[in-house]
Amino acid sequence: MTPEQIVKKFFEEVRSGNHPDYAAELMADQVLAHQVISEEELTVIRTPKEYADHVKEMVEAYGDFSLEIQEFMVQDHKVYVRWKQVGTHIGEVDEYQPTNLPIIEIASAVYRIKDGKIAEYWIQIDRAGIENQLKRNQSN
Repeated sequence: MTPEQIVKKFFEEVRSGNHPDYAAELMADQVLAHQVISEEELTVIRTPKEYADHVKEMVEAYGDFSLEIQEFMVQDHKVYVRWKQVGTHIGEVDEYQPTNLPIIEIASAVYRIKDGKIAEYWIQIDRAGIENQLKRNQSN
């Protein structure tokens, strides 16, 4: 598969919450995950199982969410994706109790493909936007 096909399959199967355990087919045994936050950059090493568990936690918190790819670009072995995820706050998130109200996440990431698998990624999520929605929903 090409880098484009790998990342599209990753979004269709894994990141979407449809088949999180398929991460083992698309991700290297150890993936460098750079989580870019305005003030700092945190890098963690994730296994496909840890990533699958992370997606399962999102499904527990936001239900069967929708995932819309808004931008997708490929350059050699790197793929950029920007997406919009819309779910319903059905599970506890950062100590916020469920409200059954919609939560929208806007995020983007660059995925680096090596030997036919995702080996590294840099992700930015509008965490402040999510926090504002959680606060607003708690007060309603």
